[in-house]
Amino acid sequence: MSKDVVSRAWRKVKGDWDAWCVRNLADEDIIRLILDGTVTRTWLDRKAANISVLAAIGVRRDGQKVLLSIRNMGGESTAAWRQFLDDLDARGLTRPEFVIVDGAPGLEAALVTLWGEELPIQRCTVHKHRNLLAHAPKYLHDELTEDYRDMIYAETKTEVEKHHRAFLRKWRLKCKAVADSLEEAGDLLFAFTRLDPSQWKSARTTNAIERLNEEFRRRIKTQTVLPDAENAPMLFWALLASGQIIMRKIDGWETLDQPIAAETVDRAA
Repeated sequence: MSKDVVSRAWRKVKGDWDAWCVRNLADEDIIRLILDGTVTRTWLDRKAANISVLAAIGVRRDGQKVLLSIRNMGGESTAAWRQFLDDLDARGLTRPEFVIVDGAPGLEAALVTLWGEELPIQRCTVHKHRNLLAHAPKYLHDELTEDYRDMIYAETKTEVEKHHRAFLRKWRLKCKAVADSLEEAGDLLFAFTRLDPSQWKSARTTNAIERLNEEFRRRIKTQTVLPDAENAPMLFWALLASGQIIMRKIDGWETLDQPIAAETVDRAA
């Protein structure tokens, strides 16, 4: 293939990417937002470095997931997330009914600033589990994981409350740093209980974005370091635009029209 053909093909892809990045989002009818930073390795200033790419996946009213934005913002600070969210807002994205985040304080602060304190926010339970493990000695990890899963994956709100109280009572005595870390998340860790139970699996985590990252890595496994930090988000997008990665509807989409409950679990312990 000649260099001229390759050049024209590249300009076409770049033009489509640029248009996608500024497209109007007002007609997307997004009711849920999943936000996370995904790390990729790329060449930066002639050195291989990890960069954090911010990503937003929206869930339409019919349950279909759609990539809304993916950008290299240089980090996950409050300012970076606020600029990222402001861009979505400027392109017509309406206030979602429910947001799932990775737990970065900068992101939560940016969301509250943009859409108010009443916005239902769910802290990713997988990220919190990793955080709890970091606060406990290794010999307690299996026990901690079992107790955490009993709480997070309970089948009813009442069962979640029961296991939450038991978790705090036990770990305040066994390893106070673990209990303190759990309490730090507050209601944000249990916002999923405000939804119909059929949606809990899809509402507890930011796994949709992590799975996108895994699929991306699998397809570029022969190229361990990307050549250009600025074009890294475009490569993510291109896999979706070309149909190599397909996102499906969320679990429990049939009940998305049900109202969100006013309260999470009773956390008194």
